Amino acid sequence: MTPTHAATTGAQAATDDPYLWLEATHGERAMDWVKQQNAITEKAFASSAGFDRTRDRILEVLDSDARIPYVSRMGDWLYNFWQDKAHPRGVWRRTTLAEYRKADPKWEVLLDVDALNKAEGKRWVFKGSDCLKPAYDRCLLSLSPDGGDAVEVREFDIPSKSFVKGGFRLPVAKTQAGWIDQDHLYVGTDFGPGSMTRSSYPRIVKEWTRGTPLSAAATVYEGKPDDMTVSAYHDRTPGFERDFVTVVKDFFHTENFVRRDGKLVKLDIPSDAGFDAHRQWLLVQTRSPWTVGGKTWPSGALLATKFDDFMAGKRDFTALFTPDAHTALSSYAWTQHHLILDVLDDVKSRLIVLTPPAAAGAWQREAMPGAPAMSTVAVVDTDPDHSDEYWLTVTGFLTPPSLERGVLGQGGAETLKQEPAFFDASKFNVSQHFVTSKDGTRVPYFEIAPKDLKPDGSNRTLLYGYGGFEISLQPHYSGSIGRAWLERGGVYVIANIRGGGEYGPAWHQAALKANRPKAYQDFAAVAEDLVKRGVTSAKHLGAEGGSNGGLLMGNMLTQYPQLFGAIACEVPLLDMKRYIHLDAGASWIAEYGNPDDPKQWAFIKTFSPYQNLHKETRYPPVLFYTTTSDDRVGPAQARKMAAKMEGMGIPNVWFYENLEGGHGAGADNRQSAHMHAMVYDFLWDKLK
Repeated sequence: MTPTHAATTGAQAATDDPYLWLEATHGERAMDWVKQQNAITEKAFASSAGFDRTRDRILEVLDSDARIPYVSRMGDWLYNFWQDKAHPRGVWRRTTLAEYRKADPKWEVLLDVDALNKAEGKRWVFKGSDCLKPAYDRCLLSLSPDGGDAVEVREFDIPSKSFVKGGFRLPVAKTQAGWIDQDHLYVGTDFGPGSMTRSSYPRIVKEWTRGTPLSAAATVYEGKPDDMTVSAYHDRTPGFERDFVTVVKDFFHTENFVRRDGKLVKLDIPSDAGFDAHRQWLLVQTRSPWTVGGKTWPSGALLATKFDDFMAGKRDFTALFTPDAHTALSSYAWTQHHLILDVLDDVKSRLIVLTPPAAAGAWQREAMPGAPAMSTVAVVDTDPDHSDEYWLTVTGFLTPPSLERGVLGQGGAETLKQEPAFFDASKFNVSQHFVTSKDGTRVPYFEIAPKDLKPDGSNRTLLYGYGGFEISLQPHYSGSIGRAWLERGGVYVIANIRGGGEYGPAWHQAALKANRPKAYQDFAAVAEDLVKRGVTSAKHLGAEGGSNGGLLMGNMLTQYPQLFGAIACEVPLLDMKRYIHLDAGASWIAEYGNPDDPKQWAFIKTFSPYQNLHKETRYPPVLFYTTTSDDRVGPAQARKMAAKMEGMGIPNVWFYENLEGGHGAGADNRQSAHMHAMVYDFLWDKLK
């Protein structure tokens, strides 16, 4: 659904909403209101020398040439996308491993997005590449006109560093496209009326042949309007070539098919499980208990079997990982001959290397060298088609990230890049705490605080949370937070509340739909514990979150206003009565429920901030931040919430909308620095 159409859809859910006009994303009246609000907020929090200093110090971090240029291997080359002061929209470039080892490697620029914009009179934002194995000489590049999820796809030739004349090209849409071979693509896009789902993603996937019009592409699978999206993928691994079709029913349920000779064979695994095919192996990651082959495997397990055996009807699985009360599988990555598991242990990571048996026998298990305390170690790239190479990043709240490379079986990893410190970490301590939530659940949180912290309740403290979609918040370094918050003397806290993935699927499922308030109870419990421990007090305690975390902030504002001195609510969901009729909102029904169903609205309305405002309630100061180009959540919900609060005469309501950036902070580093500086200066001012 397009944003401009949102105002006329689902009107039955909003007949009493006087701010429906703000849903017209680019409507003249709505944009006039946005400009007026922006001017007020800019004057209050972005017009002082202090703001300029905060913004410029954050921008120094974002534009620093000393940042790590993270790479992904394609063949003999290491590819990187880089933005800095000279290249605000970025350059896509590559180099060799030998060159990358140098302190100042030489890069071959393949595409300069700023130069492209100048030549075409556009404001393209680079959204990624998909290059054809094994030569990697042809790529599909995705370019967004405004930073949103909708992209134009163009075929690019690496040797000539140019777009292919007469090559594959798709107009701006929420497109999914991937290579089958040099002359064929799988494509899901906007093929015309009715070809997109209610969630605004492709409903139909087709096979498109080079040199033919898109209208002639052959349909591979056609989903239903209520499906979230449909896609297809070709695995080009030599000797193990396979085609898969995935029908995403909702965020956590899929139907998966193997495409053989034009026919689809369903993969007989639970709809809520994830799967991965690598060479002869099939991996299944469970989200709920699964009884198969005479055994019951728990939620959060990773299971392995031979792919061909499974398709032939055998169900002999080996458990590669099973969780306990403290652990969860964060992710995994294949190399050519091994599997690396990233395991969270009370939200702190460790890596395990598994080696499958050559024939019969057990998988071998070996722990990789441990990460420092209170840190995160993660696999960021491997080369599963050709070698056992792996790339790791190691980071912590006070430890700038390092990038390490190794080859399994050839000794330990070597550090190739080390990011510098952007603030003096010696003045701070990191600690992990646990608090008991309302229903007795043990909830962890991380605290970064000055070493000389006085537990007198006077410290300005910023509490950050998300709590949704099985996403974990792990230790990570942020030069921006260090400079804009910690160096001022502030305390920074991350709450690992339910709804996230810190303890696996069960931790996420504990806060779904009718249980969503449990996430908010967890966050409130952390806030109360910070006060109880003397770290801060309500008037000095701020809260920040975006997207689903913006919904969290909306509920802190409306349900727990007494706990906070100020709140920053970014790219948020707030009107849970209307959310499924706005942009990609229908895709989140599995997380929150369907408000058009009266039985589900009965519980959704309890955590819909827009419907839970009361004129007589005293709310803390709040800053709503969004972007016009956000085509995922959209700007309407933040707009309407701010307008409704102001219409009720509630003071200290601030609103800012960036024109670009999509579902994020900005289309380039300067926009991101501006937004972050505004948030931190707002919070610092209001929490004094």
